[in-house]
Amino acid sequence: MLPENVTLLPDALHKGLLPELESFDCPYNTGEAPTGIIRITFPEFTCVCPKTGYPDFARIDFYYLPAKLCLELKSWKLYCNAFRMVGAFHETVSAHLFDTLTTLLKPRWALLTADFFPRGNVNTTLLFETSVPRPAGADLLIRPIALHARGFEGKE
Repeated sequence: MLPENVTLLPDALHKGLLPELESFDCPYNTGEAPTGIIRITFPEFTCVCPKTGYPDFARIDFYYLPAKLCLELKSWKLYCNAFRMVGAFHETVSAHLFDTLTTLLKPRWALLTADFFPRGNVNTTLLFETSVPRPAGADLLIRPIALHARGFEGKE
């Protein structure tokens, strides 16, 4: 049973409870060269499980090669913080963030990772990437995902 102050993501979107994301013109020429990749890390993302009402914590990393627009960071911070009392499954909120960012920015390439901290011994990590080939150099920025939970790998 959800607490009264939790709003499910579809309701939050329908009621306009999430702040507007803002963009600005990319200050450099992205042209056709696959350079100028941007990485934005939000290490303290929080939403709420829509089944239990328990908090979910994640690290959200967004990588993109701008076409014409860049993401305004204060609006991103306010947008992410607005999920504090929004109920959404990990998969739902991650897909929403990716779709929202790629719709707003229309980047030449983008990738979003959402690494949710374990709760009840379950660690969920999601990755969404546009269908265009990954630009040269992107792998230098992309952080390897390390599991937060300890396992028994390599032990006999």
